[in-house]
Amino acid sequence: MMRRRVLLSGLFAASAGLTGCAGGTGPSRPTAAPSAASAGPGAGVVRTFGLADRRSAPAVRGPLLDGPEFDVAGWRGRVVVINFWGSWCAPCRAEAPLLEAGYRATRELGVAFLGVDVSDTRDAARSFVADFGISYPSLFDPAGDIAPRFLVIPPRAVPVTVVLDRRHRVAIAVGRALRDGELVPAVRAVVAERF
Repeated sequence: MMRRRVLLSGLFAASAGLTGCAGGTGPSRPTAAPSAASAGPGAGVVRTFGLADRRSAPAVRGPLLDGPEFDVAGWRGRVVVINFWGSWCAPCRAEAPLLEAGYRATRELGVAFLGVDVSDTRDAARSFVADFGISYPSLFDPAGDIAPRFLVIPPRAVPVTVVLDRRHRVAIAVGRALRDGELVPAVRAVVAERF
């Protein structure tokens, strides 16, 4: 178990000093991204959790960008990657191609991806999805109500990525933009876990 935690931690080494965006309370768009340190508690931090240290993820449900209601509970038994983003967030734009590539690289393993769009408008969010060719679904959460329920991630900062294991417990929480080459190996490690 300790070896798995060290492996996952190593996949996300050197996380300090990266930038993120502080989420607002509505569809306003910040003019500049604050430093990760100013974006809230835990911003810029990568946390990995051993099997014995994992907590169940909170409910993640709401309307999708294109309208219908969605609930992550329907993906029980699958590893799930949840990315919190906003169309106004420069680091979110930078990591969007990495997330789509990660989705394509792991979907045959049964991994599910979900975006959660925060502090945005539907039109801006839909344009973001179209511009970056994002093919996995995203929830529309303009008030940013979902992220604070996780407790292990900065409540009002984006981008943030969370990886849930097959029991929908938080295995990894990344409070910064993803780097090329780190997401897929980490997700594959969670998929390979045996309980």
